[in-house]
Amino acid sequence: MFFSRAEVLPGVSVAFTDAGAGNLALHVGDNAAEVIHRRAGLERSAGISPGSLQFMDQVHGTHVAVMEAGMPAPEADAMVSKGLPLAVMVADCIPVLLVGQASDRPVLAAVHAGRPGIANAIIPSVVDRMRSLGASGIRAWLGPSICGSCYEVPAALQATVAASVPATLSTTTWGTPALDLPAGARSQLEAADVVVEYAGPCTLENESLFSYRRNNRTGRFAGLVWQHE
Repeated sequence: MFFSRAEVLPGVSVAFTDAGAGNLALHVGDNAAEVIHRRAGLERSAGISPGSLQFMDQVHGTHVAVMEAGMPAPEADAMVSKGLPLAVMVADCIPVLLVGQASDRPVLAAVHAGRPGIANAIIPSVVDRMRSLGASGIRAWLGPSICGSCYEVPAALQATVAASVPATLSTTTWGTPALDLPAGARSQLEAADVVVEYAGPCTLENESLFSYRRNNRTGRFAGLVWQHE
């Protein structure tokens, strides 16, 4: 079920699921009841209170939602909370998880960082929001995503994104224009003085993970960050 899982602070964990956990998204044509059943099983496996893991309606925008208990799923591509469990779903985009410490409790964030999000600086916006809630010592975990050697894009699109985030400039292994989103995310985090603790492998190259580029009709795996006993 878990591609990776680690306790990163006392009582705070991050994890990324694999295809063995099944599709966790409601927007890809799967049976909704089965998706909800899988999400409940994920909560049980992680030790998260039933029904408390917060998902987003992800739209490739830049809205950062600050979550409190009982709030409905926001239309957003990032969520920040003081200890509430958060999830982000992907199948080639980067699931970015962040953890900082405030005086009263941990500050957590989950970010859907695709090409539009990287280009429009959603990650720096999330770091700013976390710090506005008192977070310090922020660290980041970049889950599996498509790599810079596989993410082929038109030359004009490459130039547009690289003009905003130079670290994304890349070339595929077959010699065509590409974007390296993980490198772009790292550059933004480093500029914000955030330590990157982990970066996952390429989704396209790893059959144990969902990849939209490999299979257009595919599920979504999740990145999770949560507080526990």
